Amino acid sequence: MPTPLAERIRPKTLDDVVGQTHLLGKDKPLRRIIESGKIPNMIFYGSSGIGKTTVARIIAENTHMTMHKLNGTSASIADIKEIVAETETFGGMNGILLYLDEIQYLNKKQQQSLLEYIENGKITLISSTTENPYFYVYNAIISRSTVFEFKPLTAQEVLPAVKRAFQLMAQDLNMKLRLESGVAEYISQGCGGDVRKSLNTVELCILSADNDGGCITVKMETVKALTQRSNMKYDRDGDQHYDILSALQKSIRGSDENAALHYAARLIEAGDIISLSRRLLVIASEDIGLAYPQAASIVKSCVDSAMQLGLPEARIPLAQAVILLATAPKSNSAESAIDMALADVRSGLALDFPRCLQNKHFDGDDVAEKGQNYLYPHSYPNHWVDQQYMPDSLKGRVYYEYGENKNEQAAKQYWKKIKG
Repeated sequence: MPTPLAERIRPKTLDDVVGQTHLLGKDKPLRRIIESGKIPNMIFYGSSGIGKTTVARIIAENTHMTMHKLNGTSASIADIKEIVAETETFGGMNGILLYLDEIQYLNKKQQQSLLEYIENGKITLISSTTENPYFYVYNAIISRSTVFEFKPLTAQEVLPAVKRAFQLMAQDLNMKLRLESGVAEYISQGCGGDVRKSLNTVELCILSADNDGGCITVKMETVKALTQRSNMKYDRDGDQHYDILSALQKSIRGSDENAALHYAARLIEAGDIISLSRRLLVIASEDIGLAYPQAASIVKSCVDSAMQLGLPEARIPLAQAVILLATAPKSNSAESAIDMALADVRSGLALDFPRCLQNKHFDGDDVAEKGQNYLYPHSYPNHWVDQQYMPDSLKGRVYYEYGENKNEQAAKQYWKKIKG
C-alpha cells in the first residue's frame, strides 16, 4: 500500500515544522527542552493536523529511548503494562518513551495506571489531546506533566507545505505541473490550518487533475470541489462549541455587532442554529435586560421565525437578533438581583412570610393581634401603600439596583416620586 503524501512529507527536524514558533522558535521553551535531551512528561494540546504527533516523533528520534505509540481510542491497561514490562529488559535500558495519542479517550482507571510509572521515571509520557486537558485528563497526570498548547495554523504558515507537496507529487509521477492561479492559496485557506487535510487535498487534486501529454494541470474548479470545508474547527461536543458561544455573547455584551455577526456566522455555517438561538434568548435577558425589555420578545420572534424557516433563510432573522442585541443598551440588573435573592434563599434566611401576605391563616387564642391586616394597593392613591412584604429575617434587604440606562432610570424616578 502506498504511503500517504502527508506521511511522506512529514518534517524530520524542528526547523521543518510548520508554525508553532511560540514553542519551537529560537530560545522558545519547548525547543530548549528538546535540545537539552532531558525530556519530561508532557501533554500536547491542540486541534488536529497542527504538528503534535510530528513533534513527538522528532523528540523520539532525537533521544536514545525506545519509543512506543498507543492511541487512547484502542489502548488498554494490558497494553500499558506490556510496555512497562519492557523497562526491565535490554530494550528498555535507556528508558521508554510512550507517545499516547488522544489521551482523553482513556478512562480514569486507565490513566491512573500510568501514574506509578511516570512518577518513578520508568517511562516518559508524551501525550496529545484535541480537548482541553484540564477538563479531560486526570489531575494527577496533569500535575506530573507540562502542558504545551499548539496554536491553530494560519493560511500563510500552511502555504509552503502545500507548495512543497505539489512539487513532490510531480516529481514522484515524473511529470510537469501547472497550477491555475490561486490554487495553492485556496487549499491553504480552505482546510482551516490543518496541514494533514491540506496535503490530502493536494494528493486528491493531483490524482484527479487533467493529464495532457506528461503535464498535469490542476484547475481551481477541481480544487474547490475537493477542498475539505474544515476552516471552522467546530465540534458540537468539544471546546470549540463553547468557545464560539462564549465569544458570541461577550461580543454582544461588548456591543461589537461585527464580531458578534462573525461568531454567529460560524454557528450558522456549522448548521447549529439551535445553540445560536438558545444563547440569543439568554443574552436578551442577561445582558440587555431592563435597559430594553422589548428585546426579549423581539429575539423570541426572530428565533421562532428561524426555526420555522430553516437554513438558509434562518440566517436573516438570526442576524437581525444579533444586531439588535449588540446595538441595544445594556443592563444586567435583573440577573444580579435574582442571583442575590437566590443566595439568601439557599442560605436558609427565608423561612417565614409576613402575616399580611399569607393566603389564609388561623388565629388561635394565643395570637394577640387578630386578622391578616393586608392592605390592598389598588384601594390607595397611585395603587401603592406602604406595608411589609419581606420576611422579618430579610426586612430591608435590597437586591435590585436600577441600571444607569434611560428605561430603568425613568422607572426609578417614578417610584421615587410615588413612595416619597
